[in-house]
Amino acid sequence: MTAPAMVPAITFDEFWNWGAAAEMLPEILTAFVKVTLLVTVVGTVIATIVGLLLAVLTQATPRLVSGPVRWVMDVVRMTPLIVQLMFASFLVPVSWNLMWVGTVVIGLHYATYMAESFIAGIASVDKGQWEASRALSLPQGRTWRAVVLPQALRATLPSLGNWAISMFKDTPYLFAITVLEMVTVAQQAGDRTFRYNEAFTIAGLVFLVASLVTAFAVRRLEKALVY
Repeated sequence: MTAPAMVPAITFDEFWNWGAAAEMLPEILTAFVKVTLLVTVVGTVIATIVGLLLAVLTQATPRLVSGPVRWVMDVVRMTPLIVQLMFASFLVPVSWNLMWVGTVVIGLHYATYMAESFIAGIASVDKGQWEASRALSLPQGRTWRAVVLPQALRATLPSLGNWAISMFKDTPYLFAITVLEMVTVAQQAGDRTFRYNEAFTIAGLVFLVASLVTAFAVRRLEKALVY
């Protein structure tokens, strides 16, 4: 009876090579700054502005307007982001920059989620605030700008921060429209060197650090607005 063959142990050098990691790091960080971070920041601005507009339209307009707006929001939320990205890339002219097309699509996609957060924040405003505004004969526009929305924004800030982080983590879907964001660049670096552990570990750590920094900033901003 022969003894079972010994499986050789995997050494640390086989799992991780510092030289390969150092070689990949600048390329991955460049993709992070030029694409992933830029798309996230611009997409968050789009999502916040459009989301706030959608929330106000659903709460302050007649059902003839709010009903279709609600329907569009549901359609956008219930279809995958990657499908929306590909559909948009087929619709736009070939000369358009697909990174910016993807940024707008991601921003509009997350605008529907942020709109729900804004709607919840608007609903959290005490009814006495509305009654006081009517008692003071404030115009509806000023009531929204000066009374309702400032309180709603404070209430929804943590949720908006979470959506921004989710958007950041969804930027790898841009690979579907040939945009070279950070994860795709990491994969290409791994293809060249056959060192995928280093490539995807670096990309994952960048995601982790950026998400933690964003969460910390949102918490600080939340405390500043409350106090």
